[in-house]
Amino acid sequence: KLRKTIEVSDMNKVKCECGHVNPFGTVLCESCGKPVEENDDQKGLLNMRYEGVARRSQTYTTTFIDKIWMFFSSVKVGIWIIVLTLVASIFGTIFPQEMYIPSNVRPETHYAEEYGVLGQIYYQLGFHNLYGSWWYMALIAALGVSLIICSLDRVVPLYRALKTQRVTRHENFLKRQRLFGTSNVNNVDGVLETVKARLEEKKYKVREENGNLLAEKGRFSRWGPYVNHIGLIIFLMGCMFRFFPGMYVDENMWIREGEVMVVPGTNSKYYLGNESFTLELYDEEDELFAEAIERAGGAVAKNYETEAVLYERDPGATVGATSELQEVARHNIRVNDPLSYEGLSIYQIDYKL
Repeated sequence: KLRKTIEVSDMNKVKCECGHVNPFGTVLCESCGKPVEENDDQKGLLNMRYEGVARRSQTYTTTFIDKIWMFFSSVKVGIWIIVLTLVASIFGTIFPQEMYIPSNVRPETHYAEEYGVLGQIYYQLGFHNLYGSWWYMALIAALGVSLIICSLDRVVPLYRALKTQRVTRHENFLKRQRLFGTSNVNNVDGVLETVKARLEEKKYKVREENGNLLAEKGRFSRWGPYVNHIGLIIFLMGCMFRFFPGMYVDENMWIREGEVMVVPGTNSKYYLGNESFTLELYDEEDELFAEAIERAGGAVAKNYETEAVLYERDPGATVGATSELQEVARHNIRVNDPLSYEGLSIYQIDYKL
């Protein structure tokens, strides 16, 4: 059984004349660059996008997992997913989302009364809560899967090709590059040393083998697209994490002056105290603002802030008990100037007298 397994494994690999064993589906030898699936006498340029290394999506196409891998590794599929996500996002901005409409109205009646038939259709199709819908999350997840599979399908072969490349390359590999030239010199060793010194002066990483030179510089630029992919994947993961319980908190709380209340979404771990509230109004007699205040229909707030204290409950204390609270932060909360503590930010967004 062991002998048969080895034989099947060897049948799926391609051995080059230089001795290197390449995975099935390889176009150019990973070591010397000799074409292994094309005739050596062809004159066309070699496809150097992935150094001729076999990609999984183009090699294994039989099982169900292979077909899923092929589907998501396609750049065209990824572009279509991006287009669908963009179009869906645009629809979500036609009318305000449900979170931005008045809290004292029913969404099913608000959209119909404010925007007519289009608003009613907008609500019935679920666009009023688009960015939290399951199908929008499915689009985001599909985009993330496409980015991951596309990157793995190309990064692994490229890494393997760059790691195993030799200095000595096959003559046919050199002749079928975009830039190729030959020249006759008398002092070969002297010219080779001169070329090597000039390349090193220009910060090239030079390797020498059997009278051949390989000079490289800026290899990291080969990974540029995949660095962008990693950034997008991290961004999409951040977008999706906010919908997992405990990863994101977006709650409202009203707290009167002198009260201490539990902060919603913190599992009764944190409490917020309102020690005092300050409200400043624009002077109605001020000629500079008199006209604007009159248009607003009365007093206009210049500043309002809460002198807030954040408390942490002792883990061993009774839930709801405020006698065993420890002060952990203190801040005067204003609009866009929150109290922040260990990833929790409490904003002042409104006030009531």
